[in-house]
Amino acid sequence: MKKEDLITKLKTIVKPYAQNEEALDNLSEDTDFIKDLEINSANLIDVILDVEQEFNIEIDDESIGKMTNVKAAIDIINTKINQK
Repeated sequence: MKKEDLITKLKTIVKPYAQNEEALDNLSEDTDFIKDLEINSANLIDVILDVEQEFNIEIDDESIGKMTNVKAAIDIINTKINQK
């Protein structure tokens, strides 16, 4: 899946949880879910569950710990999709 498409889908997924609208509007690979979007750790789990549902993948515990920014999320999603 193309990076731009993934970023668009991620933006839709994180929108309900993001506290910083300006950072959401400028979402890029460098966006950090916690620092930039101000998503708390409990809601970050909701984001991960929504990502699993959207892409029909399962994210293991090790990957969950790494999924703190958009670039990491894209890498993990692509890896999981390609493993199917």
